[in-house]
Amino acid sequence: MTERAAAPADSPWPVAVPELDAVFAEIVGTEEGRRDPYPGYARLRAEAPVYRSGLGFTVCTRYDECEVVLRDPRFGKDERDRREALMERFGSLEMFPPEFLDMSRERRSMLFLNPPDHTRLRSLVNRAFTPRTVDRLRPEIVALVDGLLDGLPEGEPVDVMNHLAFPLPVAVIGHLLGVPSEDWRHFREVMGRATVLLEPVISPEELGPAIEAQAELEAYFQGLVTERRARPGDDLVSGLIAVQEGTDKLTELELIGIAILIFGAGFETTTNLIGNGLLALLTHPGEMDRLRDHPGLLRSAVDELLRYDSPVQFDGRLVLEDAVVAGVPLKRHEEIITILGAANRDPAHFSDPDTLDLGRDEGPPLSFAAGIHFCLGAALARAEGQVFFGRLLERFESIELAIDAPVFRNRITLRGLTSLPVVVRS
Repeated sequence: MTERAAAPADSPWPVAVPELDAVFAEIVGTEEGRRDPYPGYARLRAEAPVYRSGLGFTVCTRYDECEVVLRDPRFGKDERDRREALMERFGSLEMFPPEFLDMSRERRSMLFLNPPDHTRLRSLVNRAFTPRTVDRLRPEIVALVDGLLDGLPEGEPVDVMNHLAFPLPVAVIGHLLGVPSEDWRHFREVMGRATVLLEPVISPEELGPAIEAQAELEAYFQGLVTERRARPGDDLVSGLIAVQEGTDKLTELELIGIAILIFGAGFETTTNLIGNGLLALLTHPGEMDRLRDHPGLLRSAVDELLRYDSPVQFDGRLVLEDAVVAGVPLKRHEEIITILGAANRDPAHFSDPDTLDLGRDEGPPLSFAAGIHFCLGAALARAEGQVFFGRLLERFESIELAIDAPVFRNRITLRGLTSLPVVVRS
């Protein structure tokens, strides 16, 4: 057990533990740490489940504390001036184009807003993005999955990420939003660059392309919104344009931001659920056979796959007022990181958490966060996962890895594979 240095008598704030900062830095800053963060998570969780890092933020790794931070209104999103936040993170603004820095606060994604602004946008979006929408999409999801499985060659390696994990969710969310099918493939590369901005560590080489990708997304969805205003269709963008509550409605910039958020979250999370989840089954063949023999486990199985290797590993908050979590005092304006991947393997909440158990019934994982920022597309991702794994195992009697060590993207916030070659046989 690492010993925590004593705090000065006149200071209420705990002193950072350099050894734990080194563990955290290895997780977020090295390819090895990102590839398999779970041993590092276990050490942080065991030695200091809530600790104030010498890097200037607090880290939470246990389920209970993460859930408190995600649900408690004393913790929220960072709404500080864009220049101030970026200067604190990068130390310089020279690499940012002026138009990026001058973007209006109104353009900011719902992902980074607090009440009352977040409450207003979420309530308007919820009126168009309902559970009924997801239920209505399920037959289409089944047809899409069956069509993709029909195209898989048997007896030879095929990359699941290219042939299944990307095409399925991008088709579902693209159809839902009204994005033309000829544009779907383009978004994989653009979103891949843009989501780098969610990572805790960004290299200078990645930053420029990420900003350019964000501008590309805004330009694309601005054009789509303009087109749907002129010619409404039976899609979510048209519905968001039409939705209103009393005299309230979404502005043009709010519509663009919400469309980008829904499109990105709609396929990034599900793509990684399919890839990470199938890899977990392939490395636990007994559980794969169990699910094939007992399809009634599909609902709990998808939640367990989300828990075991979460598509989203990190979620950040800002302390909005002084608070204490697990005995650790937190001061206003301090950043706090909830490590969802660590919380999902907390032995205080999940029994034998490093074991994949598709029949597990110990409550939901934190993979979609919690509280007011609970993932808007969680129900859709779960539905796609249930249909995908159910139809895949029903269709193919044998599914085997075609490579010894599949490669993960060099990311930590959004965890997923670059490729997953398998061989399938009926």
